Amino acid sequence: MKIVDIHSHFFPKTWPDLAEKFGGDDWPWLRHEQVEENTLIQNKYAKAMLMKGQQAFRPIYAACWDAQVRVEELDQHGIDQQIISATPILFAYERPVAQAEYCAQLFNDAAIEICQQAPGRLFSMAQVPLQDADAACREASRAKSCGHVGIQIGNHIGLRNMDDEGVITFLQHCADEDIAVFVHPWDMMAAERTKDYMMGWTVGMPAETQLSIVSLILGGGFDRISDKLKICFAHGGGAFAFLLGRLDNAWLHRDIARGKSQHLPSSYLNRFYLDTAVFDHDALQLLINKMSEERLMFGTDYPFPLGEQQMGQLIKTAPTLSDSTKKKLLADNARHFFSLDQ
Repeated sequence: MKIVDIHSHFFPKTWPDLAEKFGGDDWPWLRHEQVEENTLIQNKYAKAMLMKGQQAFRPIYAACWDAQVRVEELDQHGIDQQIISATPILFAYERPVAQAEYCAQLFNDAAIEICQQAPGRLFSMAQVPLQDADAACREASRAKSCGHVGIQIGNHIGLRNMDDEGVITFLQHCADEDIAVFVHPWDMMAAERTKDYMMGWTVGMPAETQLSIVSLILGGGFDRISDKLKICFAHGGGAFAFLLGRLDNAWLHRDIARGKSQHLPSSYLNRFYLDTAVFDHDALQLLINKMSEERLMFGTDYPFPLGEQQMGQLIKTAPTLSDSTKKKLLADNARHFFSLDQ
């Protein structure tokens, strides 16, 4: 049974000193540990600390930048193909547009270089300077022409949610050009209250994802954007599926809860996809019950510790799923969504 992982991340091994180029003291960079890299085994465990300015942000290892290491680990787990995308710290949405556009081109080209080391196995989604619709559309078109299979965007730009006019314009552009979009949470809410115990990732990230879906629905985004848009949200949509009944109930009984949407929130489930990074069989079954087996795609969040460590096992071992359903979730839906068969 073929397996396609749509949700994984990368970093280039090196990139230009952005602080030196643009000024400022909080740009991301990698501080590599000193190790010999004469063999794959040594290189596999090469490690680096992702820095934000002079502050340590996250430890990572060679799978982030080395296609050979990545493919070896995919083989160990039986993953046939994987789509890589930037880690959100690279987005630069808070920067001037010209700087964000430079970063997008820099990291998008780096992603293509990694994928070229494993043709047919690795594919990439690009990033865009989402804070400016014109620049974002321009880079999305360039990225498609360079071979990217889609665009990954963050779920907000500062205080601007997914129903922002600029985001709507960008999404319509993607619909017009048949560019798939993957929405990933970042810059999580309530940072001061979730700073301990990784709650920013375990609580804040799913909450951001739910907020992005709800804002696109209630903000009238789906009513305005062509139904040709292919859009997927990360992490199983956060709590969206579980709380959909609450959302519908509010829409039915409180005018102000309807926002600009023309239909009941549950009427829009055929307008978007979710990945399956939920780590629990009951949660996966709930997603299937709400979204249908046609609207879910396998994603791991590789190669990070909070991703699915035994890649593919959640779906493979799901006791209630037929082989036909597993096949759709593990590969068929993704191959259609990202046009991998073309």
